Amino acid sequence: MNTILVVDDEVSIRRALEKFLQSLVYKVLSAENGEEGLKLARQENIDLALVDLMMPVMGGVDFIKVFKELQPDSVAIVLTGFGSIASAVEAMRAGAYHYLTKPFELDDISRLIQTALEHRHLRQENILLKQQVQQRYRFDNIVGTHEGMGAVFNIIEKVSDTDSTVLILGESGTGKELVARALHYNSRRRDKALVTVNCAAIPENLLEAELFGYVKGAFTGAVHNRVGRFEVANRGTLFLDEIGDMSPKLQVKLLRVLQEQRFEPIGSNRTHEVDVRVIAATHQNLEQMVREKKFREDLYYRLNVIPLHVPPLRERKSDLPVLVEHFIAQYNEASQHKVFN
Repeated sequence: MNTILVVDDEVSIRRALEKFLQSLVYKVLSAENGEEGLKLARQENIDLALVDLMMPVMGGVDFIKVFKELQPDSVAIVLTGFGSIASAVEAMRAGAYHYLTKPFELDDISRLIQTALEHRHLRQENILLKQQVQQRYRFDNIVGTHEGMGAVFNIIEKVSDTDSTVLILGESGTGKELVARALHYNSRRRDKALVTVNCAAIPENLLEAELFGYVKGAFTGAVHNRVGRFEVANRGTLFLDEIGDMSPKLQVKLLRVLQEQRFEPIGSNRTHEVDVRVIAATHQNLEQMVREKKFREDLYYRLNVIPLHVPPLRERKSDLPVLVEHFIAQYNEASQHKVFN
């Protein structure tokens, strides 16, 4: 049951709201001024507050400022007369969700409260989801006790919160993307986007458009503007998986972005500036590819600022029991009951 606090110095309005809201199966608390309302807010968890703007002792704007400090997840709706719309806007700047002018219909109050509580619920779900994603990709959730994995953990811990480019090396199936996610979600960019591009899975002509975007009319079929992955990842992280499969032409464009943090979409002469951390990964031997002139040497050194090698499981067989235990625990948790002991 949601708890609603009504703060209004007009007894008739306060009592009418109490009775109406109780009929809608809300728990209702009431106060005749802001100070009394804050006393209740210090004692109870409030989901939503209906607050009159013009009250003695403490007005609605001052109440909301303190109320949002006490209960930042709560929602406040302002009740105001027609002559004080400017004050209502001030209250919204102080943290109010919406305002309603007097006189009002009770049905309008009901709909606004329902919308506000749904908004609050979605916001809380979004925060919880972000926390779960970050927890899922904490570096200590990458399973392994072998010394090779210990070196991986150590590097992740040291470089996660930097902007250094990381090159993750390892065979297919060793968990390079999991390492990239751990690097992102333990960095100061964790609240921004982590954008993943598999360079081996996209043809060269499409990969350029995917990375840098294009403008309408840039080529046949470009019927609208498209934002590239670099722009989507602005202020976040771009993970370029299987970078060894990137064509020489795209390697040149990528090198420029790494050097200057700027690019032009296909068909555009307008430069876009971005703040993107790049993490790359490959199962190929890039040093050998450089010697064979299949990969640009200058790009290799730009990517290989922090090399991180993920050893294959055959080199760390001591991790097998730990991995088996980990996957059993995951299966049991997903099944919501113990299937295996």
